[in-house]
Amino acid sequence: MRSVRRSDAGANRTSALVLALLLAATAALAGCSAAGQPVPPPPPPFAAELSDEFAAVVQDVLPSVVEISQPGSVGSGIVFDRDGHIVTNAHVVGTGKAFEVRFANSSTVRQATLVYSHPPEDLAVIKVQDGGSLVPARFGAARDMRVGDLVMAMGSPLGLESSVTHGVVSALGRTIPEPAEPEIGFPGTVLRQTIQTSAPINPGNSGGALVNINHEVVGIPTLAAVNPSIGGAAPGVGFAIPGEIANDIARQIVDNGRVVNSGRAAVGITAVTVTDDTGQPIGAGVAALDPNGPAAAAGLRVGDIITRIEGDEIRTAQDLQTRLAERRPGEAVRLTVKRPPAAEPLTITVTLGELPVT
Repeated sequence: MRSVRRSDAGANRTSALVLALLLAATAALAGCSAAGQPVPPPPPPFAAELSDEFAAVVQDVLPSVVEISQPGSVGSGIVFDRDGHIVTNAHVVGTGKAFEVRFANSSTVRQATLVYSHPPEDLAVIKVQDGGSLVPARFGAARDMRVGDLVMAMGSPLGLESSVTHGVVSALGRTIPEPAEPEIGFPGTVLRQTIQTSAPINPGNSGGALVNINHEVVGIPTLAAVNPSIGGAAPGVGFAIPGEIANDIARQIVDNGRVVNSGRAAVGITAVTVTDDTGQPIGAGVAALDPNGPAAAAGLRVGDIITRIEGDEIRTAQDLQTRLAERRPGEAVRLTVKRPPAAEPLTITVTLGELPVT
């Protein structure tokens, strides 16, 4: 098994490939034969080798990527183990309990049932019977990736099964709100530590695989950015759940039948967006309080309005959820709180707890 991290030699090889491509392009523009005919440029070094590497990744990983369908929807999934467990997005399964699964380059349809869905991470596990012939994927970690690394997205975009697109890692560690989809029973969430990628992600890619050139699933494509000016997907801006989070949540579901440790920070309140007299949001109000939670232990009260976490402004309940997704259980944070009718804000330090799971 090769490491996810590339050696200096690998980096030098990539630089050499870029240089060779530039030189070949220059030669193609300038080179002519004695008879005035263009001289075909020599094939750039390493290009064939890189193409072979891409093809080898597809050949190795694509058998682990499946199409998941139910009435009215199509998504993708990744074979997790030989017992028939498949990890996908929670919004792919929605409220469904039974699914049809198609494997790469096969017309055979297999029946699957839901094991457990965990909307806070937008992850779920389903299971097909008789998984002995399945090819489990090998999971890598987003934390070992670098901006600029090559990746491929594999899945069933627009129902086109076994499709592959490619791009690069555009950014790491993004915290991205994911909207609710009431029509399929998905409540929405905030995705944490995501990989931003230029590999095209379209409807149907959700739940599939974002793969590095070391044949590892480093992410699960989940969300494409929306361009507000056109009301559609923003080309080349997609987000994937990190492989280490997907692997952890799926392993908990397989071992326990559910998620037992969310790994997400929480303050132990129910928050609502508070607005001023003009309707503008001014903070996250404490609508309910867990009497045994960290907020209660720190002295917060129902009716308090949280306006900052450390230096980050909080204007809505979703702002609060987003900032908490960036932090870890056990971390101490300072909250700036308005407590009507007092005019002066309070600073309250809270040691974050862990988001409970049901």
